[in-house]
Amino acid sequence: MVTTNDPNKYQSHKSRSHGNGGGHDHDHADAPVERIEHDLDYFQVRVLALAEILKEKGILTTDEMRRAVEDIYSKTPAIGSRVVARSWADPAFKERLLENAAAACDEMEINTSGINHLVALENTEEVHYMVVCTLCSCYPRPLLGQPPTWYKSFPYRSKAVADPRGALKDLGYEVPEDIELRVVDSTADCRYLILPRRPAGTEGWSEEKLTALVTRDSMIGVGNALTPAEFEAGAGALLG
Repeated sequence: MVTTNDPNKYQSHKSRSHGNGGGHDHDHADAPVERIEHDLDYFQVRVLALAEILKEKGILTTDEMRRAVEDIYSKTPAIGSRVVARSWADPAFKERLLENAAAACDEMEINTSGINHLVALENTEEVHYMVVCTLCSCYPRPLLGQPPTWYKSFPYRSKAVADPRGALKDLGYEVPEDIELRVVDSTADCRYLILPRRPAGTEGWSEEKLTALVTRDSMIGVGNALTPAEFEAGAGALLG
């Protein structure tokens, strides 16, 4: 259970947590980050093949696999959005979240026991955090669901370290030059939830209404929360 919001405490965990050398994909640092959301990669194909073998040998049934998949996909960014919205609406909760993220999530009956250490980091007018897993795809799945394909890609994992502002620009987001950009490395030991800045013009909004402004990308640190105008424009496009 984490009792600190200092990401530096966990930097040394990377090399031993993944067990595959502790290196980075520097050859891909110059490649642009493509916003690929869904793609059946090599490892997913292998998993599907393994599942078929387990089913054929009677080790797992189709129903057991279905329930496991349903549990995985029941976790979506909407869960993390609720946590962020609560932190915006309740300053005391935000303090508890930054101090001990797992315990604060427990208050909302959100189970994060599948994460060894959960750390919440707040983006401010002075500092902006972005998350990367440099060696694989460590991600706070109980809060954000499955990671997007671009998050697992070699270009993102490399460029986020070598040229983080360039990686963000590839994804359509630019951090102002006067804001310090800090990259935190997600590991098997520690996962991060980024608290984006609360948009202006949301004073007096309910927690439920605020939740709609929190995007997945803003909780990874590769985007901002939606402004009220952006949310209204998106809702209008869906209705119109």
